[in-house]
Amino acid sequence: MSTTLRHPRATPTGFAPAPPRRRLLVTPNMALAVIAVGGVAVLGLWWQDTNFVYGLGGWLTNAGRITGLAAGYAILVVLSLMARVPALERGVGADRLARWHAAGGRYTVGLAVAHTLLIIWGYAVTAHTDVISQTKTLELTYPDVLMATVALGLFLLIGVTSARAARTRMRYETWHLVHLYTYLAVGLAFSHQFATGADFTDTRVQVLWAGFYTAVGTLLVWFRVITPLRNLSRHTLRVLAVVPHGPGVLSVVVGGRNLPRLDAEPGQFFRWRFLTRELWGAANPYSLSAAPRGDQLRITVKIAGAHSHALARLRPGTRVLAEGPYGAFTGDHARRSRVGRRTGKVLLIGVGIGITPIRALFETIPAAPGGITLLYRARQGSDLVLRDEIEHIAAVRGARVHYLLGSRTRAGAGHLAPAQLLRLVPDLTEHEVYLCGPDELIGELARDLRKAGVGRAAIHFESFTF
Repeated sequence: MSTTLRHPRATPTGFAPAPPRRRLLVTPNMALAVIAVGGVAVLGLWWQDTNFVYGLGGWLTNAGRITGLAAGYAILVVLSLMARVPALERGVGADRLARWHAAGGRYTVGLAVAHTLLIIWGYAVTAHTDVISQTKTLELTYPDVLMATVALGLFLLIGVTSARAARTRMRYETWHLVHLYTYLAVGLAFSHQFATGADFTDTRVQVLWAGFYTAVGTLLVWFRVITPLRNLSRHTLRVLAVVPHGPGVLSVVVGGRNLPRLDAEPGQFFRWRFLTRELWGAANPYSLSAAPRGDQLRITVKIAGAHSHALARLRPGTRVLAEGPYGAFTGDHARRSRVGRRTGKVLLIGVGIGITPIRALFETIPAAPGGITLLYRARQGSDLVLRDEIEHIAAVRGARVHYLLGSRTRAGAGHLAPAQLLRLVPDLTEHEVYLCGPDELIGELARDLRKAGVGRAAIHFESFTF
């Protein structure tokens, strides 16, 4: 079975997408402010319950209490960031939330370790005994401490496997499976807090703290479990076709009912769970490679691992569970930006398979007639995915397209220096710039764009790391 993706109707000024709906958005500054206020309030729990601190043992123990409270709060923040809340995903952006989540995870592990060491040391000083003896006493006397030790071990395991050196050697599916142990660790840590936490003796505080954890748990269940299942029932997503695009690249076309109600935009992504024996256990993120067409969605994938290899064996009719849409990598930046509104000029830069969301934006992003430029970097001509579609869109929209071929080590191909960017786009500073591709290269390009005079607020990019 094959499917032909229909191009949207062209107008003399290009492709005119429907105006986006008004949505509740949480901006990065708003999110950080809420996190900061919550952190201060949590420290207030220690302050209101502490009349005085006496001696070295007291100072160490109270430092342990503070780091324990902070670790418990950090768990709430880290889980909230990955709850797939639409207002956060669209307002802050999925890649930024992932970076915050990773940093918060490191803080959580560090605070949990500091809490453990400080409490043991403080108790040992107060009891006039050594640290090893005190550790044995705590582990053998208090059952909840043993649970906390297991939780700490799980957090350390998750932290180690999330380090860049380890993560790059792991399959996404393995990494995701290890991360599921987070929920067991959180449950054990929560029990420990209520069993022996000196700051949780007041019933009102217990109810408040339990309410916070319940609220975050509800967000996780609602947006990560119930919403995808509801979408499966409401939209009955199924694979329509698997379309090869040459060596190592394919598209999966998914159809369903009432897909406009998903409110997906070009540049966004879903986490796709294809319900086959091989693929049902993993929900992998893939961007839309074309603007949604009625009741069709399309992703384009580079075959690189076991999951993407299995996609080539999908059969039409396979049911699909999709979480999303996610991400803030949309035309909203060009609509809201002062530069974008004033000049109507947009520069899109796609590197490798990062062209997929860029191609979707190229089709629909608001811009002045002839105000769009696309830079597409690939190793060789055969790696230029969706080239025919790109050239068709360029012809209709009057856009400029530059293909940049060659290895990253070859001068002028992999690394676009400021002078090269200005040569290709002389009025570069008048553009909103969208980047998508491997993290390391996109980081280089963002720095070079800044050196070429592009404002930080005019540079938007999407990360492909997990």
